[in-house]
Amino acid sequence: MATPSFAQEPVSAHVPSAEISGEGRFRHLLWNVYDAALYAPEGRWEADKPFALKLSYLMSLKGKAIADQSVKEMRKQGFTDEIKLAAWHNQMRSIFPDVQNGDTLTGIFAEDGSTIFYFGANEVGRVSDPEFSQWFFDIWLSPKTTAPELRNQLLGTL
Repeated sequence: MATPSFAQEPVSAHVPSAEISGEGRFRHLLWNVYDAALYAPEGRWEADKPFALKLSYLMSLKGKAIADQSVKEMRKQGFTDEIKLAAWHNQMRSIFPDVQNGDTLTGIFAEDGSTIFYFGANEVGRVSDPEFSQWFFDIWLSPKTTAPELRNQLLGTL
């Protein structure tokens, strides 16, 4: 998977010595949904250090659908605070744009625990709650993920 240099700019701005830790493709039923790449300092991911997860979409999706699915996945991870989840859902709905084949969304786990989102090379929003960051990135990186093969590819454990 080739990564255009402009797509790496947000990553290198927030993740020191960023290198790919791993990458893989997410499929749902018969559809290829996105290619994912995890960037970490020197390619070694640690949950409490800055990292970036870049999703390169292979199909068109509405931003609302991405936010809705993110909430479903957080619930599957075990998050039960529906008031906080509703607030996060509203934030994600305002941040996530509609995507087309070839578009990239990058989530950055920043030094301060916040999450910064980029659409291509442009920042589109931030969520300052470190608890959001944990639960959001756990969609892909938790042992409880619904996509364990992708998790293993991202963490380089295959």
